[in-house]
Amino acid sequence: MRIAVDAMGGDEAPFEIVRGAVDAARVYTDHEMILVGDQERIQNELAACGATVGNISVVHASQVVEMNESATVAVRKKTDSSITKSVKLVLEKAADAVVSAGNTGATVAAASLFLRTLEHVKRPGIAVSIPTFHGACMVIDAGANIQCKPAHLMQYGVMASVFCKYVLNIEKPRVGLLNIGEESAKGNELVKETFALLSNSPLNFVGNAEGRDVFDGKFDIVVCEGFVGNVLLKFAEGLSISMLAAFASEAKKSTLTRLGAWLCKPVREHLYRKMDYTEYGGVPLLGIDGICIISHGRSDSKTIQNAIREAIQFGKYEVNKHINSELERANSSLVTATL
Repeated sequence: MRIAVDAMGGDEAPFEIVRGAVDAARVYTDHEMILVGDQERIQNELAACGATVGNISVVHASQVVEMNESATVAVRKKTDSSITKSVKLVLEKAADAVVSAGNTGATVAAASLFLRTLEHVKRPGIAVSIPTFHGACMVIDAGANIQCKPAHLMQYGVMASVFCKYVLNIEKPRVGLLNIGEESAKGNELVKETFALLSNSPLNFVGNAEGRDVFDGKFDIVVCEGFVGNVLLKFAEGLSISMLAAFASEAKKSTLTRLGAWLCKPVREHLYRKMDYTEYGGVPLLGIDGICIISHGRSDSKTIQNAIREAIQFGKYEVNKHINSELERANSSLVTATL
């Protein structure tokens, strides 16, 4: 595979992005890394890394979409940005996948505009695997679409189930619908109508999920519309950071607490590894006619390497082909159920 990497996207770009791509190139020698961005800066970073691998190339892009820019305006006006150019490489069949830690909105906008959606997909969705003590729980959508209809949410469940089955090796992922209570009568009209669709679909739908259920191991997938999903994601991230900071602060208060923290260090480090988002690399934008992996803005080289690994797995298991076939099957079952 040829992976277009937005070398200018992210808080630590291009240094960490280039390092991650170099590390990936050394591990995945049968695949090509295409670094897109300011050619001079990228070449300087490659030289600083001592990169001698032959499966790295550079494509120049003269513009950068900043993190605080309007996504749609940036895509329209910055036609030579590293994000847009990376996506267009996939459109032109010069690359098979795109990885970006840059402006998420701009990445979604560029992918939706140029690559379009798969045949049976109405709206793309960002699928985020939230690390928990029971494994990962995938939340979809985490911000791609904030004006959803029931059919969109049902399709999110199908697409996430395909990804979990073929990439995460979960044979029958348990799908939940984010709601304010477990009862089917709870929630607004969007959620109630979606509950009916999911109940009649071929998915392993196990009912409504409350916010706390994301972390207790009851569900492999939690479906919601993008506004709520993004708030949930940012809240979970902020809470985990605050709890870790509070633990570190309390541990320093006395000799006894410092000793206790030292004794607990092996357990703490094990938990940190289980909860570390860098291990997941990036999140897929599901439903796009191509492969698009979106990484955290604070991504380091390890995160980028793992995001590239995820793009390779996405292609290896032909996720998009399976999404189309499963959506066709789901649509047929829903038609039958209404007859």
